[in-house]
Amino acid sequence: MQVSTIILAAGQGTRMNSDLPKVLHHVAGAPLLHHALATAHSLEPSRIVVVTGPGGEAVAASAIAYSEAVETVVQDPPSGTAHAVAQAAPLLAEVGGEAIVLYADTPLIREATLRKMLDARQHHAVVVLGFQARDPGRYGRLLMQDSNLLAIREYDAASEDERAVTLCNSGVICAEAATLFSLVAEVKNDNPKREYYLTDIVEIARQRGLSAGVVLCDEAETLGVNTRAQLAEAEAAFQARSRKDALDNGVTLTAPETVFFALDTWIGRDAIIGPNVLFGPGVTVESGSEIKGFCHLDGCHISRGATVGPFARLRPGAELAEDVHVGNFVEIKNATLGEGVKVGHLTYLGDADVGDFTNIGAGTVTCNYDGVMKHRTVIGKRAFIGSDTMLVAPVTVGDGALTASGSVITEDVPAEAVAIGRARQVTKPGLATRMFDKLKAIKAAKAKGQS
Repeated sequence: MQVSTIILAAGQGTRMNSDLPKVLHHVAGAPLLHHALATAHSLEPSRIVVVTGPGGEAVAASAIAYSEAVETVVQDPPSGTAHAVAQAAPLLAEVGGEAIVLYADTPLIREATLRKMLDARQHHAVVVLGFQARDPGRYGRLLMQDSNLLAIREYDAASEDERAVTLCNSGVICAEAATLFSLVAEVKNDNPKREYYLTDIVEIARQRGLSAGVVLCDEAETLGVNTRAQLAEAEAAFQARSRKDALDNGVTLTAPETVFFALDTWIGRDAIIGPNVLFGPGVTVESGSEIKGFCHLDGCHISRGATVGPFARLRPGAELAEDVHVGNFVEIKNATLGEGVKVGHLTYLGDADVGDFTNIGAGTVTCNYDGVMKHRTVIGKRAFIGSDTMLVAPVTVGDGALTASGSVITEDVPAEAVAIGRARQVTKPGLATRMFDKLKAIKAAKAKGQS
């Protein structure tokens, strides 16, 4: 089935009280817009069009950053939802197939829900996504007759009986693309706001003898974000859903309410996630791995059987092979750790490649930045890096080599060699006692002079 999606992103979001466009505010580490784009992409559409408003260059740039295949068009001036959809018509006029209208400020719509709408198109020319509202408030009401949708009535235009209806409109609509644009072309702006409402296409369709129907979803899916409070609600709803999905998919969460996921977090079955773990964007955790408590992960890949933490920080570009152990207070950035590598504690590995089964001692630092450029450290297989080793990049430590504890390594270390890069120890018997006696006398004299 050929599908196109139109994402409306022209809203100004004045109630957010922000200089940032509303749809660029984040939920789960990603702009609201990217949530809508992710849902659209899940349908494998032939085209995605994002409709922005005047001054929407940042929104358009964010859409293209998500995928260069996304097309953008400007609605100027903003004149209602039907007018916004009409702006996509020139881009999709020759495409055919189905079209689904989504909203960039509604981040929780599921792929499965949209597929139900596509299935319902077998029975109706226009399909609307609706929900039973606990508090209908000012939502548009869906007026039904049996399984047929007669009209969508905006709250301001609804009678008292119509306002008593609890079946409400989410705004999401599905129709054959040519039909959608044909209906939109007939929408009038004869209302107090002088706007063109997409909801009017239902009655226009029925006037043509076309049927309209409704697919229902849970109210939580339809949460729209217009305020900071609603942004927080969307975050909480996303996290609750992600935690449930993880548990249902065979992931152990020892304290689910303390784990926070990003939009694109992927965790394999039988992985174990400890308490207070934060996943930033771009994290993949393979089956059978364990992330212990209080870890923060961004842009990294953790292979089967690896353990991370507690209190570890994996930054973008961290690649952990199978059975790697990264312990407490370790930070990894833009570094590849081979199979069975052990980095126990108190270490920074940045811009590095570490070979299989190498052991990194406590306090090791790859000194990768010279103030202008980043440089890489390469450590071979089965090497042993002694505690408190400073590896001044660019530098290479060969297979099976060893660095002595407390060394500053500034030159390459051949395979199977021992490198010692520290000052020679000098021991002076009895000097400690004499020094302490002298210092105590100075301290006593100062105290006497102040009394």
